[in-house]
Amino acid sequence: MLTVSRVQRVFIEWRALLKLAIPIIIGQLANTAMGFVDTVMAGRVSPNDLAAVALGNSMWVPIFLLMSGILLATTAKVSHAFGRGAELEMGYLVRQALWLGFAIGCLFAVALWNAQPVLAMMGVDPVLIEPAMGYLRAVACGFPCVAVYLVFRCYSDALGLTRPSMVIGILGLLLNIPLNYIFINGHLGLPAMGGVGCGWATGLVMLFMMCAMFLWVRWAEYYKSSQIFARFEWPHLSAQKSLLALGLPIGISIFAEASLFSVIALLIGGLGANVVAGHQIALNFSSMVFMIPYSLSMATTVRVGQALGAKRPRDARFCAGVAMATGLLCACVSASYMFLLREHIARIYTPDAAVLTVATSLIIYSAIFQFSDAIQVTAAGALRGYQDTRTTMLITLFSYWGVGLPIGYMLGLSDYFGMAQGPAGLWQGLIVGLSCAAVMLGLRLHKIARREIYAIA
Repeated sequence: MLTVSRVQRVFIEWRALLKLAIPIIIGQLANTAMGFVDTVMAGRVSPNDLAAVALGNSMWVPIFLLMSGILLATTAKVSHAFGRGAELEMGYLVRQALWLGFAIGCLFAVALWNAQPVLAMMGVDPVLIEPAMGYLRAVACGFPCVAVYLVFRCYSDALGLTRPSMVIGILGLLLNIPLNYIFINGHLGLPAMGGVGCGWATGLVMLFMMCAMFLWVRWAEYYKSSQIFARFEWPHLSAQKSLLALGLPIGISIFAEASLFSVIALLIGGLGANVVAGHQIALNFSSMVFMIPYSLSMATTVRVGQALGAKRPRDARFCAGVAMATGLLCACVSASYMFLLREHIARIYTPDAAVLTVATSLIIYSAIFQFSDAIQVTAAGALRGYQDTRTTMLITLFSYWGVGLPIGYMLGLSDYFGMAQGPAGLWQGLIVGLSCAAVMLGLRLHKIARREIYAIA
């Protein structure tokens, strides 16, 4: 019998993890790059268009992440069924998740369409509200489509087939650029819409991604054993409750982190377009970098879920450990580049000197929290594989809203600790909140992994 050393085992698991994660990373970066492209192209029109798109992103991106988090229950459940070899159960789960996804997509679309009171309540400059709402309403039209896309993507990822999301993500990005150009500047007989045009381009890309993913799953040979399209089923209450019970805490956890950044954007909305734009640049680039550990966490969910479905809890714990080490390695690289190239990064977005000053200072803080962010998001991904989501949600809410935001508010917008530091103080609070989440989620993962091992023994 051949024995495998621990180093060889780490290398084998690392290779398997990256085989799953790299296509997810590329696909997620492509999806996030659409927001980057929107911001850059809107910024070339005017500072007001940049600020409007920034505020619009601050509203719809957290909602999108909430929706995607809820639908990640599909990945967790399907990966367990895959580990057990229950192919027909996988088809049933996907059919039920499609109903849930479409309903949630429609619900959130209505919420975004009527978001104007939220912007007014947060004291956003009235000049920015109208273009921001035009952008939001255009994006909202694509939400039911992208929800269906997310269900199919989660199903494919759970089977270990991550290439479709990569290919479709890249194609979506390539389509988004010319559509932005057409809608922003007014071509092919359309009026020039400025920043609002970015929203219509994004909505059309969401429709394209849904259609492309549907066709891939419908016709590719590997998916046929699940028999997703073999029969029609109405939503079953028990299945919907089960998906929501697992997915809603995931969605709330992701939303808690994303909305924290967005609330900060809204809190500083009254400080002027330059401050909002500078914050958005740092946030937008940070969001792109975040897709690397976030994609690793999605791959970790699959690896841990499949191992547990096959009744191998020690392998599940090992997968989680390798994933966290990989996340920290990626954090070292990304933090170094962000710190050294912060001015060059900011200049990609805008040549405005006032905006550059704000952006470069905030990118430094973003580089600092890469380490705690990598730990907490990877641990959360592993816990999804264990289907332990409620405690993750509570830890996240406490860390971000109970620790990070209050400290950030006191440092940035009050005089409790001396002169208010503005956006810098708010980002310092983010670092504290993310660090708290990293420690608590790491401890929770350790406890759950040990419990599963002893339960099998």
